[in-house]
Parts: sequence; C-alpha cells; structure tokens
Amino acid sequence: MGSDSDTHRQSKVERLLEEYGLQDIGAELEAAWTGENRERQSLRTLADRFNRALLVATIRDAEMDVVDGEPANFYRLLTDDEVSAGQRVEARNRLEREGVDVDGLESDFVTYQAIRHYLTNVRGASYQKQDETEQVERERTGIDRLQSRVETVVQDSVDRLRSAGRLSLGEYRVFVSVEILCKDCGGQYSVGDLLRRGGCNCERN
Repeated sequence: MGSDSDTHRQSKVERLLEEYGLQDIGAELEAAWTGENRERQSLRTLADRFNRALLVATIRDAEMDVVDGEPANFYRLLTDDEVSAGQRVEARNRLEREGVDVDGLESDFVTYQAIRHYLTNVRGASYQKQDETEQVERERTGIDRLQSRVETVVQDSVDRLRSAGRLSLGEYRVFVSVEILCKDCGGQYSVGDLLRRGGCNCERN
C-alpha cells in the first residue's frame, strides 16, 4: 500500500474488493442488507455471498474449467461442517491442482462481523426496521400467496381425477379459508379480518 493507506486504514472487506476486482459488489451488499426494493438478507448470508464471490474470482483468475454450479459446490465443500474430511480434502486437491491457493483463499474469507463493519463504518449504511404497517402487509402478502398456492394444488388434483374418470363433478370453484380462533376471548376470524382489525377482542374486553 502507498501513503494513502496511512490516511485511511482499509477494512478487510475493502481491501479484498480491490484485490479481487469486485468493487461493484459493495453496493449490492448494502442494498441486500437494507432490503432496498427486495427482501433483506442477513449479515451471515451476505458473508457467504461475499466469500463465494472471492472463490469465483479466484477460479476465474486460475482459468479453471468448471461447469455451472460447481463454484458454489466448492464453497460448500470447503466451509460446510456437514461435509466429510475426505470430501473436503478432495475438493482442496482439485482446486490446488488447478493453481488455486486454497490456504490463501480461506484466509481471505470474511465473517459476518467484517461485513457489518464494512457496511456500517465504511459505507455508512443502516438498517431501518420496517414499521408495523409494512410488516403486516408483508405477512398478509405471504399468506395470500400460500392460500393461492393451495387453491392451485387442489384444483390441479381435482382436474386430474375428473380427467381420469375417478371423480364426477360439474363446473366448480375452490375456496381456501384459514381461520384463527382465540381461545381466550372465543373470537374466530379469517386471517385477513384479523390482520385488518389488528387483533382479537381480548384487547377490547
């Protein structure tokens, strides 16, 4: 490093972004953590994402011939605790034969704490927890999708049975209703009604 490193001590993530030519990933990590226009990702997930990017860049620089999905599998073999010692050694040997410095690569892998430091201290990012209304709407959307999926599955099953002559049925519609019963106040509501009300009658009694 030159004199510039004296005025600004780089974080590990910053240094690796430069060394591996991955500067564009910084903005992607920030957007994924803050949930910008999408579902946010955890710091641990982002650390794995960053480390896989290091592995992919290393494989690329070594001009290693790999098939689609193989880099992700190499990362799993190197880091997953469920992987056997034999599988890990085999993966390391394959990479080393292709010119990859596995020890150096693994020493460059970062923790979620390093990602958090980079996002908050270097990029100045912050995660603002969604307000209650946003959270309710998000959960409602998820439930609606599940109900729609159940309707589709039931309709497909009924159609197959009708086509096979195993079920006699005219024109029909599928209704899927999920209801919640509060054992304390005895109130029973559809999920949508309960979310719109903001609660059962317990708070009103």
